[in-house]
Amino acid sequence: MARKSAPAPTDDSTDTDTESKSARTRQRILDAAAHVLSRKGYAGTRLSEVAEIAELQAPAIYYYFPSRDDLVEEVMWAGIADMNIHVGGILEALPSDMRPLDKILVAVEAHMRHELEISDYTTASIRNAGQVPEKIRVRQLAEEAKYGALWRALFDEAAAAGELRPELDSTVARMLVLGALNWAAEWWTPTRGSLDTVVATAQSIVRNGLSDDR
Repeated sequence: MARKSAPAPTDDSTDTDTESKSARTRQRILDAAAHVLSRKGYAGTRLSEVAEIAELQAPAIYYYFPSRDDLVEEVMWAGIADMNIHVGGILEALPSDMRPLDKILVAVEAHMRHELEISDYTTASIRNAGQVPEKIRVRQLAEEAKYGALWRALFDEAAAAGELRPELDSTVARMLVLGALNWAAEWWTPTRGSLDTVVATAQSIVRNGLSDDR
């Protein structure tokens, strides 16, 4: 998936595999679309700008994507799919004896860094979820359900271990936490402070909000 930094340059002149060259061009278009969509939103995304960033003529995009909405749909799905893989992989690598609450805090950091620093796709997917037509969100919603299941398992484990405040509804708490994490894509920029500070603050709020354990 694309990153916030510019994609690595490619030398198509040395690529003799036509199919591979086509795949690389398609990826450039997707990377460019994710970049524009994450910043301009659905209404402000123009294929002319996507083409300029991808270093193509705008009509060439239609060779790879039948319409603007097909391109946006792919970006929206990829953003959540990439997040799911990223956060899930980090959690799988944790020690098996780590406390459930600490796993939630790890997930908080992984989610925020992926959303705000690592992937234009994820930023675009989160910021535009309420802007795109419903038909574009079908695959995205299915992927969101998978990602939600990952977080539900974390909160269920913490509740079963007695690490959540007894007065909390774990489902409501989970949705509020995810909502707050996602909202950061709407307001955070490096001018508002370092991402490390944002992550540490979010972890502190989540820890103290979910548990009496200091």
